[in-house]
Amino acid sequence: MEFCVFTEPQMGASYDTQLAFARKAERSGFDGYFRSDHYLTLDGDGLPGPTDAWTTLAGLARETSTIRLGTLVSSVTYRWPGILAIQVAQVDAMSGGRVELGLGTGWFQAEHEAYAIPFPAKRFGLLEEQLEIVQGLWATPVGERYSFEGEHYRLVDAPALPKPVQDRVPVIVGGGGTKRTPELAARFATEFNAVFASEEEIGARFARVREACERDGRDPATLKLSAGLTTVAGATEADLARRAEAIGTDAETFAAGTGFFGDAPGIAEKVERLKALGATRIYFQLLDLSDLDHIAYLGEEVLPLVR
Repeated sequence: MEFCVFTEPQMGASYDTQLAFARKAERSGFDGYFRSDHYLTLDGDGLPGPTDAWTTLAGLARETSTIRLGTLVSSVTYRWPGILAIQVAQVDAMSGGRVELGLGTGWFQAEHEAYAIPFPAKRFGLLEEQLEIVQGLWATPVGERYSFEGEHYRLVDAPALPKPVQDRVPVIVGGGGTKRTPELAARFATEFNAVFASEEEIGARFARVREACERDGRDPATLKLSAGLTTVAGATEADLARRAEAIGTDAETFAAGTGFFGDAPGIAEKVERLKALGATRIYFQLLDLSDLDHIAYLGEEVLPLVR
């Protein structure tokens, strides 16, 4: 099993805050630090303001040493696929081969309007073509050219440089869609991710993507399955109440939801249930980036129970 932290810095976190969080996650034994790719806060004032995901990951690539780094998830509406391929390949080189790309359709219309980013009504076609282009550029042998003609993008004799350090940069596709999302994951992804859902729904999403793999002639075992849930963990009721309040809720309300909640044994039990559904990677979504003790508790008390 792999264990990662997943953050939402647009809610209010500077680069330095994220760096401290990522370093603490690395020291606490986590396998990966992942962040959202958003430019507008969902709640509160968002101070000091948004940070760009790939600019941030480039910095973290030079200031961490072992932890994997990636997005959950970048939106196809933010970047042209050729530029995205260059950015990710460069950050992969800067990190020594520790980068992963989560890519999705995007959903937050107000964010697009705030920053003059086009937000077409239909975006699955953009996602399909970007997944093909980005990986096609990386896979093109050095010295050869890459061209693509699609409905949304046209590339002509791209030199397809630079190359990532990794032979294949892991690509994450996720979501609750019942048809196109599983199909795209089966065709293009190395990992399928299910987030913010009940265990029953996560199991159903995993089943759909396995079936999509079989229809596509792919061995389902070659696709990593992961689950991500908002997390409030602590050794005492006071810890749990304080951490729930810090993210705008209360312990009782949070406990009634689908997230990870409770002490180390309780969280470990939920991890084991997700593992039984097929998950081999877990993302603990941590919303308060000032609470480094939260990471330490998960690393010191939870991870030893589930590794």
